[in-house]
Amino acid sequence: MTLFLEQLLNGLQFGLMLFLMAAGLTLIFGIMGIINLAHGSIYMIGAYAGTYLVAETGSFLLGVPAALAVAALAGMAIEFLVVRRLYQRDHLDQVLATFALILIANQLVTIIFGRQPLFIPTPAFLNGSVELLPGLVYPVYRLAIIGLGLSVAFGLYLLINRTRIGMLVRAGSTNRDMVRALGVDVRLLYTLVFGLGALLAGLAGFVTGPIQAVQIGMGEQILITTFVVVVVGGVGSIRGAFFASLIIGVIDTLLRSYMPAFLRQIMQGPEADALGAGISSMGIYLLMAIVLLFRPKGLFIQQS
Repeated sequence: MTLFLEQLLNGLQFGLMLFLMAAGLTLIFGIMGIINLAHGSIYMIGAYAGTYLVAETGSFLLGVPAALAVAALAGMAIEFLVVRRLYQRDHLDQVLATFALILIANQLVTIIFGRQPLFIPTPAFLNGSVELLPGLVYPVYRLAIIGLGLSVAFGLYLLINRTRIGMLVRAGSTNRDMVRALGVDVRLLYTLVFGLGALLAGLAGFVTGPIQAVQIGMGEQILITTFVVVVVGGVGSIRGAFFASLIIGVIDTLLRSYMPAFLRQIMQGPEADALGAGISSMGIYLLMAIVLLFRPKGLFIQQS
């Protein structure tokens, strides 16, 4: 039971880290109508910027604003220089342009930082573990990620639903011409939305650093899973992205933890491990197919 609860917490932590990515992507994809494959590259850029500063200064706290600032500026630059010309274009043009940005970003990061992965230790003030229940000891850093994800979710809810900026964002997603007619600079609004989405992606990349290596191409690895979250939750729905992230994070973690062991009960070890790994990798895509079969627009249709 203790092991199950630990894996459940791992799934929750992974899900909330996914939410940091999916929230930004669903803002860009759902509100602006842009298929942004470069979102994963911004995740990588934020991770490298923050990790590099931590390595140079030894301060984890200085790495946070560095990751946020560099990711947000990179996102706004991408919107201003490239994406702004794609709003009225075909989705295929958007895919090709943002895929090119992935290649450019990977090469630029390789030139600046090299091909060797970067590693940063867990910050001292978040190091160690805490006993949550008798026998259940869990790392403090992973608990901090859970708390961060929940805080960001609440903050985004207030921003989108309780502020004038959120009202303009929601209005711009449904009728940008009417918002423009009311005197709102829609292009500036979209640049800020893109920057917010990029900021969240950079934050997700940086906080992942102490858990896994910061390396070239790390954004592509998580981008596909993030798109699954957006599709399952409902395009444009922050609430949908939140709940879909938790569901997918928990399911993916539990499948990878228990499926090989379950199959070993009915077949040989190597075959069970291979099949278990395959089924575990397919699990979230099967879930997406089931959701789309019954709810083609996702679990939450309305912008929220």
